[in-house]
Amino acid sequence: MYKQNVKLILIVLSCLISFVYADDFKKGCDIKASEIQKQIDYAQAHGNAQKVTGLEKALAEVKENCSEQKIVTELKRKIADKQQKVAEREAALKQAQAKGKPNKIAKQQKKLVEAKQELEKAQQEFAIYSK
Repeated sequence: MYKQNVKLILIVLSCLISFVYADDFKKGCDIKASEIQKQIDYAQAHGNAQKVTGLEKALAEVKENCSEQKIVTELKRKIADKQQKVAEREAALKQAQAKGKPNKIAKQQKKLVEAKQELEKAQQEFAIYSK
């Protein structure tokens, strides 16, 4: 389980780093296709044929149907969803604080931090794709 989490974190970090250093002239669809291709290469290198098949299907879908407007719309929706989640977590934290139970407060604080991290990630992704 720990190794899988570490691998997932490394993949996500490599994706984010590659987004940051992506060619300024690349558009969202090109970036998206490039990232899927990197995941295909990684899956092939690790002998994950089932993952390769799914990613190749996703890459074909991106190449056929991707538009810059779709990406921007999708990312705006994702940000709105994450903002809603943050608001829900803030409300849950306030309820826990009102009840005064330290363990519930700590649990809700952790969930709020995670929700804020997800929102930040979505905002960074939007900034990259909307160059």
